[in-house]
Amino acid sequence: MTRAGFVRLASPCRLRACSGWLPPMELSNVNWLQRFPSLAELAPSELTPLQGGAVAMALPAGVTVFAPDQPCNFFILVCEGQVRVYQLDAEGNEIVLYRIGPGGMCILTTLALLADQSYSAFAVTETPVEAIGLPAATFHDLMGRSAAFRRFVFNAQAARMADLMRVIQHVAFESIESRLASRLLALTSGKPELEITHQQLAAEIGTAREVVSRHLKAFEKRGWVSLGRGRVELRNAGPLRAAAAHTGR
Repeated sequence: MTRAGFVRLASPCRLRACSGWLPPMELSNVNWLQRFPSLAELAPSELTPLQGGAVAMALPAGVTVFAPDQPCNFFILVCEGQVRVYQLDAEGNEIVLYRIGPGGMCILTTLALLADQSYSAFAVTETPVEAIGLPAATFHDLMGRSAAFRRFVFNAQAARMADLMRVIQHVAFESIESRLASRLLALTSGKPELEITHQQLAAEIGTAREVVSRHLKAFEKRGWVSLGRGRVELRNAGPLRAAAAHTGR
């Protein structure tokens, strides 16, 4: 597991390369607050501790940001890149809970800070990531005295909860065939070919690799897809859309 590197930011609060646990990375010299326009509502007296406490995070792809039972010390705001948050079941199968992109924050981080608890899931960078971390003390200080900051946190929390509810709905009420067809269509986004392994697809829909392999082979026999090593090519999107629309078990 790779540890994240941090560097404290001076005012004005601009991203720069981290040093320490990670090799230095070239970061874009942009004002990170532009990624979070709702924070512009903060009064100058509230922006001062926000900027003064902010810590820049420069993370390459494949870094574990947090894991179960680890303490939560920072409120994380993603400026660039993408983070995948996931859980493992008793058999070790991964299920993706949600992804955090530019301008996003992590619901599990917020819950851990508010409840003073450890993390209950994993997060890993899927691409190089530029992020801002607010120390727990700064987060609690702003939550206590800034209505604008509380609105920012709870509005983002509500949106992320909707994402989690969709995951629960898919896993609890939709068939594997429907979930797999829907995810293939979403991941290709109009492109005919997708570079992805059966294991990665299994994580996307919350099931075992063997189950995905079996259904993909069935799709291939029907002429819906063509399979290769680490590759899925969509051959007939119409039946896939029909399967995705059939949400019952």
